[in-house]
Amino acid sequence: MRVKVISRSTEEFTRDRSQDLQKVFRNYDPGLRSQEKAVEYTRALNAAKLEKIFAKPFIGAMDGHIDAVSCMAKNPNHLKAIFSGSMDGDIRLWDIAARKTVCQFPGHQGAVRGLTTSTDGDLLVSCGVDCTVRLWKVPMLKMVDTSDHTGDTSQPSAVYTWKHAFWGADHQWDGNLFATVGAQVDIWDPNRSEPVNSFEWGKDTVLSVRFDPGDCNILITSASDRSLTLYDLRMSSPARKLIMKTRCNSVCWNPREPMNFTAANEDTNCYSFDARRLDEAKIVHKGHVSAVMDIDYSPTGREFVTGSYDRTVRIFSYLGDHSREIYHTKRMQRVFCVKYTYDGTYLVSGSDDTNLRLWKSKASEQLGVLLPRERKKQEYLDAVKERYKHLPEVKRIVRHRHLPKPIYKAANLRRTMIEAENRKEERRRKHSAPGSIAVQPFRKRRIIKEVE
Repeated sequence: MRVKVISRSTEEFTRDRSQDLQKVFRNYDPGLRSQEKAVEYTRALNAAKLEKIFAKPFIGAMDGHIDAVSCMAKNPNHLKAIFSGSMDGDIRLWDIAARKTVCQFPGHQGAVRGLTTSTDGDLLVSCGVDCTVRLWKVPMLKMVDTSDHTGDTSQPSAVYTWKHAFWGADHQWDGNLFATVGAQVDIWDPNRSEPVNSFEWGKDTVLSVRFDPGDCNILITSASDRSLTLYDLRMSSPARKLIMKTRCNSVCWNPREPMNFTAANEDTNCYSFDARRLDEAKIVHKGHVSAVMDIDYSPTGREFVTGSYDRTVRIFSYLGDHSREIYHTKRMQRVFCVKYTYDGTYLVSGSDDTNLRLWKSKASEQLGVLLPRERKKQEYLDAVKERYKHLPEVKRIVRHRHLPKPIYKAANLRRTMIEAENRKEERRRKHSAPGSIAVQPFRKRRIIKEVE
């Protein structure tokens, strides 16, 4: 006679210590869990609601400037260091963790318009409307302990005076040259008191400049004549020029796809282009209700942040046509500059009310160290939300953002104006001869021509 006996080893289901988790045995046969989708949907719904409850993106404000913050620069040697320049000529080095000023760099007699750091992080370059370029030695040792060095001042290691005011500056990602813009584009060597090269295309003021992360010899500028211009340092003249209907206030390259760049435009939109094909925009990023003043990409290249004249900071996906986050406070005024930190975890915005503000890049993210269990649970909830994001209730909760009343009304008014313009265009096409009015996509509509 046969007898079947169920035998278990004690070690398989007994904890070694009382602090250990109870061992759980699961059978993953889908036939045993007929309500699996319903359970996961409920979890996705609850996770979306909890994300809204815990969404507190604002961390703190850094006060110290006495005029509007006009530009910022990151320090490649320290995650928690950032430079800021203001309209009264004051430059400060901030410790983001302590939210205090570490060092001041006095000397400019007017607004500071451009700040950039060298690749090794030892040199700070500043320029402004007083027609001077100043080079500063960055006091790196003071970033270790800010308690004894708060408010120290530093003297410039070199001052170069030039013929015109400056509106922006940027340093090569891999090299020792830096560029300044104003009446023309000047390429500087830190060891020489005059530019080693100058470019000029037209007589209008150049507003911003950015070096390509993938090729240190290529840079792009935006100018007040509504143009975006590509330059190659190996050539004696500018390479290509794109003229749009409204001017671009700032431009930024994608660090992970260095052939692509995004321009912050005066018409409230951002336009992503492929530098190899400038006849149409890849994506138009919409959402702001006033001019976009500055833009900066995340180190991952998958998101970028914009600051606008409408007093909001928005985060866009590099492939998304609308923002995924909108940050605003009652006290924050017009935003002139924004930056991602080098780890992509935080944002820093500088505005007209003299403050720098620190934000989380993910509004509901928990600060501090997470246990492995907490991290796995959060990853599971994110995956569940991604799986059920198309369902109406989850989609409504995830997409909802509270807006200040002036911005909400301005967005409605702008939407009404765009719809009216589209209706007018449709009627004009309907009452014209077939084929006489071409249908032009919005990605090409804001571009006038490309010049080579």
